[in-house]
Amino acid sequence: MSDKITVGISSCLLGEKVRFDSGHKQSTYVNKELRDYFDFVSVCPEVGMGLPVPRPTIRLMSNEERIALVDTKDETKDHTDGMMQFTTQKVAELEDTEMCGYIVCAKSPSCGMERVKVYTRGHARTDGVGLYTQHLMKRMPWLPVEEDGRLNDPVLKENFITRVFGLKDFYESMGGEPTAGKIVAFHSRYKLTLMAHDPQSYKELGRLVANQADYDPADFYKAYRLGLMEGLKNRASRKNVTNVLMHIQGYFKRSLNKDEKAELARVIDEYRTGLLPILAPLTLLKHYLSTYPDDYLAQQKFLQPHPEEMRLRYGL
Repeated sequence: MSDKITVGISSCLLGEKVRFDSGHKQSTYVNKELRDYFDFVSVCPEVGMGLPVPRPTIRLMSNEERIALVDTKDETKDHTDGMMQFTTQKVAELEDTEMCGYIVCAKSPSCGMERVKVYTRGHARTDGVGLYTQHLMKRMPWLPVEEDGRLNDPVLKENFITRVFGLKDFYESMGGEPTAGKIVAFHSRYKLTLMAHDPQSYKELGRLVANQADYDPADFYKAYRLGLMEGLKNRASRKNVTNVLMHIQGYFKRSLNKDEKAELARVIDEYRTGLLPILAPLTLLKHYLSTYPDDYLAQQKFLQPHPEEMRLRYGL
């Protein structure tokens, strides 16, 4: 894909000095590895709603009725309404774009995706979500959202990037004018990817596509997009990926000689048992695909879900 992918991000992760202490939380991975591929839309909800830099720290407070955003040292200074006013307006803007992902700052009372501290009468629990990110995920449930720290985990990182590139591919395939035919063609290319991530979603989306005539076109588009992204959210397990590799293996049964078949079976089995990374069987399958072309396999996104230069499958 030539043009960069639009991805939202917490401003502090880009190195912008917008935090309460005039500092930032610059992410090396974001700034060194992802800038070549992503066009970042920078948002700091706290500055966006009008809070100054520097500013008093804020936190989530819970009472019986609601979770509020207040000054840490003066709970009477309530910023909840201001935050939600900015959030509602900003997310409404983003809904009208073809944004393909969002990276948020961990543990932030505005941007944290999970395990944000929520205080109640001096005690803190860690099951909160930042007010901005909570609304974002509610309004745009199809959007891949991930925290900066979790991108240090090779499996979570690969899953997030796969989803971002998958959503970008979906939007590009629609060309701004979704049709049932375009979605069917897209689905055909993502069958093996879905089988690797979540066989149940693969079956459900297959039924959805088969029954598209029962849906209003706009509703079908939204239902497919949500089902696709929820399916890809499940991490591809070694068991499911092995099943997909064996499925691909079947396409070559008439082309390969006895020794080639044995080698391919061995490499797939050594991936299954953890001796080899996913790159080993994929490299061999791509070699056989170039030698014995197959149109269906050649278009499968499973074989190359994101650019090789990103080096994302090395640890899987």
